[in-house]
Amino acid sequence: MKELSKEFFKQDTVKVAKKLLGKIIVIGDLKGRIVETEAYGKDPASHAFKRTERSAIMFDTYGHVYVYLIYGMYNCINFTTEKETVPGAVLIRAVEPLNEIELIKQRRKTNKKDNLCSGPGKLCQAFDIDKRYNNLVIGNEIKIYDDKFKLNHFKIGQSSRIGIKDALHLEWRFYIIDNEHVSKVKINQKNEKKSQIIDN
Repeated sequence: MKELSKEFFKQDTVKVAKKLLGKIIVIGDLKGRIVETEAYGKDPASHAFKRTERSAIMFDTYGHVYVYLIYGMYNCINFTTEKETVPGAVLIRAVEPLNEIELIKQRRKTNKKDNLCSGPGKLCQAFDIDKRYNNLVIGNEIKIYDDKFKLNHFKIGQSSRIGIKDALHLEWRFYIIDNEHVSKVKINQKNEKKSQIIDN
């Protein structure tokens, strides 16, 4: 497996969100394959729509970990992108756990395989991700690897992002079609596109 460098994340945010599909995230002894992502730039649904103390990391860095809390209880993990162009970050919405399944089941308090990491809060609970990782450079405590999974020609789906009210016209959610670990949500099929992945 080849470890992704920090420079990988200097690309366009939407491209990074697509290219991260199929990659492996490693935190401590835990490994998971990224199966769902969302891109956020300087759009009304993004923290970076307005620069704040919290969103400054999206303006000032690329290749950093951005962790924030939603609903006062769930952590979300993002990777920053595009320094010196526009602010951006990619939300990791879901992963397919590859090892330590029993530990993950204990942390998630469920035996349902498809409910272990099928959402950003679930993922962070399963992998014990919290704000102690915020602003760390990718490649230290959190690493991303490419094991050439894309060579299997999996198909990707594309839709508007989940749980937002603004910028619904931006179809910046990407996921591996037919993977059981993708978030369980209903998407308007008129707004959903399916295609084979082209770029590596």
